[in-house]
Amino acid sequence: MTQDSEAASGFSRHTAVAQSEAGSGETSGGTETRLSGHMGTFDIVFTVLAFNAPMSVFVGFITVIIGYGNGVGTPVTYLACGALVALFAVGFAAMSRRLPNPGAFYAYITAGLGRPLGLGAAFVALVSYLFILIGGYAFGGISWQALVHDVFGGPDLPWYFYTALVMAVVAVLGYFRVQLSARILTVCMCCEVLLMVAYDTAVFFQGGGAQGVNVESFLPSNIVSGSVGLAVLYGVVCFSGFEATAIFREEARDPGRTIPRATYLAVGLLAILYAVTSWVMILGIGVDDVVEKSAADPTGAALATALQYLGKVGQDVIIVLLCTSIFAANLATHNVATRYKYSLSVDRILPKFLSVVHKTEISPHRASMATTVISFVSLVACILFKGNGATLYAVLVGIGGYSLIMLLLLTSASVVAYFRRNRDHDVNIWKSLVAPVVACAGLVVAFVLATQNVALMIGGDQDMANFLVGLFVGLLLLGVVVALVLRSKHPDIYRRIGRQDL
Repeated sequence: MTQDSEAASGFSRHTAVAQSEAGSGETSGGTETRLSGHMGTFDIVFTVLAFNAPMSVFVGFITVIIGYGNGVGTPVTYLACGALVALFAVGFAAMSRRLPNPGAFYAYITAGLGRPLGLGAAFVALVSYLFILIGGYAFGGISWQALVHDVFGGPDLPWYFYTALVMAVVAVLGYFRVQLSARILTVCMCCEVLLMVAYDTAVFFQGGGAQGVNVESFLPSNIVSGSVGLAVLYGVVCFSGFEATAIFREEARDPGRTIPRATYLAVGLLAILYAVTSWVMILGIGVDDVVEKSAADPTGAALATALQYLGKVGQDVIIVLLCTSIFAANLATHNVATRYKYSLSVDRILPKFLSVVHKTEISPHRASMATTVISFVSLVACILFKGNGATLYAVLVGIGGYSLIMLLLLTSASVVAYFRRNRDHDVNIWKSLVAPVVACAGLVVAFVLATQNVALMIGGDQDMANFLVGLFVGLLLLGVVVALVLRSKHPDIYRRIGRQDL
């Protein structure tokens, strides 16, 4: 059996962290402290929702797809993208039951396509989440600055002051056990979802907008109008982050059941929420005017329709929830990036001190602190080079979304490869072949569209787009090279890649 075949068939759940030489992770009896927890299905679902920041989608993304994508056909775009992601989730959930490992993309790509590509995918995923986190911090700083100064009439402080405050709060929460973050995220997400439902209900109760309730959004001619490619690209990005269901495997209660349930529930909720709300927003603004108004001022169009149907108080609440939504997304992304560092440290790709688990909080506290340090250094660099927060957000989050589509595609291919090589009579052909192949085909289209439109996603700078695409391709290749060097020089570490069972 080759080493890569062994990696595909030899996974077992990693619960022990090799910390015997790291004092703060040991109990008084010298035994290892293990990463564990009791996150339920809804704890994980709300973490995924937080990563997606539904209120940010409401204020900014929906109108962008309407204005620059396929116009009034946007609700169908969300349903189609939800169906594509759900097909992906079929194989993803099947892998989660067979590979009890918290590495998610990293672990699954290793199992299906081998350790070199698996390690390359891990590098891509880690940098992607760090980019999304840093960009999200910048967006959060701008939003909190506007809330304090414009809405409440407070002092006009620089955006990075608020970013630093948010970083500090996230750093504290990231240090403690994940259940604390899950409770906070649950409260934030419930408020966001309830307000979006309130908006939808208000539009219907007020007659369905200027032209009344209609089904123009579901007519074939409107579904394929405008730029379908851009609509699909942005639509898929709106579902990003659901791999967090597998990342928190070790901290989940009954992960064999919790992870698949959370995955399907998260995808289903997002698809329904975004499809219904985008349809209602089109009705609220008016079918005849919505495309023009959304293209002219996406955020302004969303806030204007909120003012019309929820009143000034409702609009102000949306602005407040936008800030808490971004904070929740920062916290969720911080936790995801932290656990990627933790997994790579357990596998000895990153320094092993990052795999130490706090003996009382049962959290990867050192990996969390490392994530905070990287975020803070990035903020300082932005200040020194007089970076613009809005530009930073557009570039980093845009390219982060692009790279996540790359990872979805590689994972779909790995599902097919894994189950072809490791036949499992408990996994039917729908889960092991049909759904992953269809998802893979759809993701190829999404990835090609993403590659063609990276410049648009990051604000229109083609040179920057080329550089960033090259960066992520380079990270993938770097992982392959590092793995091959480890296979030659350090076979013991090479065997650990993606396994976490040693």
